[in-house]
Formats: sequence, structure tokens, C-alpha cells
Amino acid sequence: MASYTQAITRDNELSGGVAMAAVAAMIAALFAGSTALTPLYVIYKQAFGFSQVTLTLVYAVYVVGNLAALLFFGRLSDVIGRPPAAMAAMAVAVVSALSFLFAENLAWLDAARILSGLGIGIGAGTGTAWLAELIEGEDKARATIIATSTNFVGLGAGALASGLLAEYAPWPLRLTFAVYLALLLLVTLMLWRTRETVPQTRRLAEISMRPRLSVPAGIRAQFVAPAVTGFGAMALVGFYAALAPSILARQLHVTNHAEAGGLFFELSIVAAATILATARLSSRFTMLAALVLMIPTVALIVAAQVFASAATMVIATTLCGVAAAFGYRGGLQVVNHIAPADRRAEVVSAFFVCCFCGNALPVIGIGVLSSWTSATVASLAFAGMITIFSLVALGFGAKYAR
Repeated sequence: MASYTQAITRDNELSGGVAMAAVAAMIAALFAGSTALTPLYVIYKQAFGFSQVTLTLVYAVYVVGNLAALLFFGRLSDVIGRPPAAMAAMAVAVVSALSFLFAENLAWLDAARILSGLGIGIGAGTGTAWLAELIEGEDKARATIIATSTNFVGLGAGALASGLLAEYAPWPLRLTFAVYLALLLLVTLMLWRTRETVPQTRRLAEISMRPRLSVPAGIRAQFVAPAVTGFGAMALVGFYAALAPSILARQLHVTNHAEAGGLFFELSIVAAATILATARLSSRFTMLAALVLMIPTVALIVAAQVFASAATMVIATTLCGVAAAFGYRGGLQVVNHIAPADRRAEVVSAFFVCCFCGNALPVIGIGVLSSWTSATVASLAFAGMITIFSLVALGFGAKYAR
């Protein structure tokens, strides 16, 4: 009887492990779609004849989909269940990939980027909640670790695969998305039989889809440090995702698309490894460490451009990966700690809005400024902004993030 019970337990654990792998694969696949364009921006710029400012707008419009998902579909999986919401996210991602595959002009790219952001916004929230429910026991922090590390793995894999295909295979603007569509279909099949974790009774009770986004007055001073940390961390990621390939080609004279994808892959893998290796560090320490690390990171980025040094850029990328990992995880965990239990969703949503804005707004500013002056001056202005923000957030964090 005992051996029979143990066999059943092992089967259940295997089923749970497969389910968690399927959900993690969904998160990775969705995020891979957001960086598949990173090595291709230079090619699209030449093929469609748009400016550097337009390039940054194509990148930043993705955040429109993110914000729409957060504000209007943030609770979708609570209402209709995890598998249906995941399937909806995958369907949006498929339409986005098809739009990229058949893109003929700038409007197609903008539509595809918005849909990509929408799919990720729905799928990432659904996947994180789903992982927390699939993990047995009380260690729900594992869900955050798995979701954030898988997020970065997907970002890196998307950029690297796209760069390799663009450099060494035919049809760089088509083949990448044909391969990505096949990946999406495979992951969808994996999700098809993954079990529901939201009880029907709870779903019937969750009938409100009204957006909830606010920071209670009592914690606003404490919220400044994690909000600025999230903004800065995602600004660095956005800089690499949108602008690093252009910097490599124009200032460092590196025109290999695979190397452009490899640079972002380096950032993402360093970030994922950092999250996994430092899971036991306190959230306050990682948040403050991120703010400190952002300053030498942006200094090295500017130095790489001034001295046209690819080696310096590689070092800056490694440091950026650590800073981004610390900033994203540390900021999110601090927000979870300071938020009142009955308003946690609202406060976390406000944190994600700061992250999304950080991912988009500085990139647009750099694009506009570089069209007026030079890419190096624009990067210097970006470095100055990150440095000032980091110092201000360090002051608030040292005082309030206890």
C-alpha cells in the first residue's frame, strides 16, 4: 500500500513538473517574440526607409499593448480561468507573429508590436499566477523567481535566434517569424492539457474587470525607491533591445546581426543567472545594489561609444544584466512587502506601469536627441538621467525601505 501511494505521489509530482514547465515555456516564448526584432531593426530601417526616431517609436509602441493588458485584462485569468487566458495570450502572439511575417510597411510593424505587448501583458500575469498555484507548499516566492528568470531567458533566446537566422539564413525578415510561429504552436500544444487551478466558485465571484491602479498615501515615500529602480532597470533593457544594434553598427563597426543578437543574449542570460544565484539575498539589498550598479553601467556604455570599444561594451552588458536583474526582482519584492494586503494588486500594477514607462520613454528621448546631435551625446544624456534617478532613489531607499 505504501509503495502504491509513493508511486501515485511521484506521478503527481511529474505531472506538476510538466505543468510548470509548460507555463514557464509560455512565458519564455511570449517574451522571445518581443526581442526577435532586436537584430532586425537595422534591416527594417533600410528596407522600409525610416529614421532612427521612427525606429525607437516602433520599439516603444509595444508598451501600448503592455499597458492595455495591465489596465483592462489584468484580472482576465481570475475571471475565465488560467488555461483560457493563456490560450488567448498565445492567440494574440500568433496574430502578432503573422503580422511581422507579412509586414510590408511601418503600419504593419506598429500593429504587430502592439499585439506583441498585449499578448505578453496577458500571458505574463496569467503565467506568474498559474505558477504560484502549481507550486505545492508555502514557498510561493519560487513562482516569482521562475517567472522572472524565464522572462529573461526568453528575451535572450529571441534576440540570439533572430540574429543567427538574419546573418546565416535566407529571408531574414520572414524566416525568423516562421520559426517563431512554429514555436508558439508547440507551446500551445503543451498548454492544452495543463490543469486549471482557479476554482469555478472563485471565478464566478471575480466578475469585475475594472482597472485598479493606485499607491496609498501612507506608502508613497516608500514606493519611490522601487518605482525608480524598476524604471531604471527597464530603461537599460530597453536601451539594449532598441538601440544597441545601431550603436554596434554605426559606432563600433560591428555589422554582424548574430553578434547584435548575442549582445542582448549576454545581458539576458546574465540577468537570469543572477536572479537564480541570488534568490536568498534580501529584496532591500538587491534593490539598492541595482541602483548603485546602474551608475557604472551607463558610464561604461558611454565609454564604449567614445572609444569605439567592443570589449568595453561587453563589460557594460554584463554589468547591465546584473543591475537589471537586481532592479526588477528587488523592486518588485519591495513593493510586495510594503503594499497593504487588500491593495497589493493596485500597488504592484503601479510598479509595472513605472517599468513599462522606463522601457519606452527614455528610448524615444534618445532617438529624438540623437537626430538633433549625435548618438554619443544622446547616450551621455541618458547616462546623466539614470545617474540622477539612481542617486535620488538611493536616498529614498536608504531612508524608507526598511
